[in-house]
Amino acid sequence: MRNHSHEGPVLLFDGLCGMCDATVQWVLAKDQRGAFRMAPLQGETAAAVFARHPEIPEGLDSIVIVERVNGEEILSWESAAISAMGRYLPFPWRVLSWVGFVPRWLANPFYRLVARNRYRIMGRMESCRIPSEAEAARFFP
Repeated sequence: MRNHSHEGPVLLFDGLCGMCDATVQWVLAKDQRGAFRMAPLQGETAAAVFARHPEIPEGLDSIVIVERVNGEEILSWESAAISAMGRYLPFPWRVLSWVGFVPRWLANPFYRLVARNRYRIMGRMESCRIPSEAEAARFFP
């Protein structure tokens, strides 16, 4: 991530989506160790990540988890992102990692259905939310 040091995973999210904002708020509340850093899909951090990873599908409509594993940058999206998120959260939220046991051909269509309808379900924001002072260190542009 450009000029930012981080130890843990980065959660890339749609900064204009009410559901994504609720997810970020939920992660901030549950991630007591402060493992996650966040960045909007509309920002420079996400643009740099996507430039390094041409395998990302064009027009991806998903949260993305960016992890460093043995020095390699690994990206997870759709149901795999939910599973990756769970690996960093404490019990009982760690059970989200079990989504990884559901075959992607079964889990991803459900994820895509929710993602396609997320603005109808939770609304659309006019701009990305500004993090509070306490949260600011956990957000990248």
